Amino acid sequence: MATYEESFAIEKKNCEQSHFDSLRAESLAGYRVKTIKSGPILEVEAYPFWKIPQGTRKKRGEESSDSQKNLNDKNTKKHVTRLINANFKNFDDIWLTYTYPEGKMPADFEQAKKDMTNLVRRMKNWLKKQSQFMNFELKYIYVTEHTRDGNKVRAHHHMVTNFPNRDIAENLWNCGGRTQSRRLQSDDFGFEGMARYITKEKGNKTMKRYTPSRNLKQPTVTVADTKLTRRRAEKIAKEEISAQEIFEKWHKEYQFKDMQVKFSDFVSGAYLHVRMKRIDNFTKKGRTTYDDEDDQHY
Repeated sequence: MATYEESFAIEKKNCEQSHFDSLRAESLAGYRVKTIKSGPILEVEAYPFWKIPQGTRKKRGEESSDSQKNLNDKNTKKHVTRLINANFKNFDDIWLTYTYPEGKMPADFEQAKKDMTNLVRRMKNWLKKQSQFMNFELKYIYVTEHTRDGNKVRAHHHMVTNFPNRDIAENLWNCGGRTQSRRLQSDDFGFEGMARYITKEKGNKTMKRYTPSRNLKQPTVTVADTKLTRRRAEKIAKEEISAQEIFEKWHKEYQFKDMQVKFSDFVSGAYLHVRMKRIDNFTKKGRTTYDDEDDQHY
């Protein structure tokens, strides 16, 4: 998969005629279609497979290390985005930022992580003491960021959670500093913008990791090798036919949002990445809701 992700890196606007010619290469056997459903968001990734092994780019040393790091960063952003979309609800759940005051920064990443572990414990204890929340299933995913530049230390945390009381979620932070919270608000791509923001890399001196609760639902993934023909993939990549019409016909409950087409200098064919959003069927006070019953149809 790492080779595949690295290989298809040329955006359509930068491609040459040879890239379009590769769509009809004899070595191209077909297209594998992966469908990923994360809450109201549906993604389709279509990528080629071949009759014979294809040549791949080889890197060594620092260049290879940087390339792998970039790939890992992309995969982290994808995974966190999909987890948040699959588990948290628009307007109901919250996004919090926890900070530290000057002079009370955690000495290292491990201490910063421990502060969040303790916060989660306090959240669970508070819920147990409330009769209406005794059986509440707390869900969360948080990102801890710790930067040390010489003697200068900075740290903060971002948390997305279904904790039912926004004020209490702020007050349970006992490490000083400021707390900020807001209700989740999605756009055409769910919570991708927020997920990318909290997972954004900050340089070699920063350690950043995400921690999900164990009860999070995973995105639903299906794979098919016969859904998209070589000829149809070629027409879609060249915009000779409407991608929107095709994908909305395949997925009638979803609305087409965008498509990315990429080519490779190392293998034939094209990579298609389509994003769609579920059409709103249930509204309450102008807010779209997705309950467990809805998720069973994904």
